[in-house]
Amino acid sequence: MQFSTPLLPARLILRYKRFLADVRLQDGREVTAHCANPGSMMGLAEPGMKLWLEPNDDPKKKLKYGWRLVDHENGHFTGVDTSIPNKALKAALLDHAVPGLPPYTLVRPEVKYGENSRIDFLLSGDGTDCYVEVKSVTLSRKPGLAEFPDSVTARGAKHLAELARMAVAGHRAIMLYLVQRTDCDAVTLARDIDPAYASAFAAAQAKGVQVLAFGCNISPQEITVGASMPFRP
Repeated sequence: MQFSTPLLPARLILRYKRFLADVRLQDGREVTAHCANPGSMMGLAEPGMKLWLEPNDDPKKKLKYGWRLVDHENGHFTGVDTSIPNKALKAALLDHAVPGLPPYTLVRPEVKYGENSRIDFLLSGDGTDCYVEVKSVTLSRKPGLAEFPDSVTARGAKHLAELARMAVAGHRAIMLYLVQRTDCDAVTLARDIDPAYASAFAAAQAKGVQVLAFGCNISPQEITVGASMPFRP
């Protein structure tokens, strides 16, 4: 997935109210950017960090900049926009380029199912429906190891329960973790942050929900689905 407009470098002044960030552009101007991330962004929102912003001229948008990346200034990046993984994964699914998934002929995003829920992707075409829930992973507290979640997520636990019901009904159900960091090579659960999510994950696995994990290729030009990554229970 390529960014629609060239990203601009900036420095973080302060992230606040979850979805807002005051930043300083290279020319010295201070602006407010939209932060499309409801999580804690632990380790990714320290004042002074280098960011990459996507500008827009959409008259319907109040904020003219969107925070897309953290630049760790060591050759590595983290994608902070939680909407991007679904866009990147959709492109990979349509290209039949997701290891572990056969080339489904029909890829439908945001399909209603379960109890007032929407599945990120419903895949069809080989005789069995495949339900895929996608989570963006950005937390890393140990070198090379990504963790999910970075804050308590009752919604995430609900999604696992919905997937489990699909698996019990005979469908293929997949929990897919997409690690938006280029400095990690494995992913696990942050059980200490959300024990309830960890319990829901174990229950879903016991009922047949499968787990896939992938890294991302990230640059100020684009974010694409990368290689498969081991999931450590």
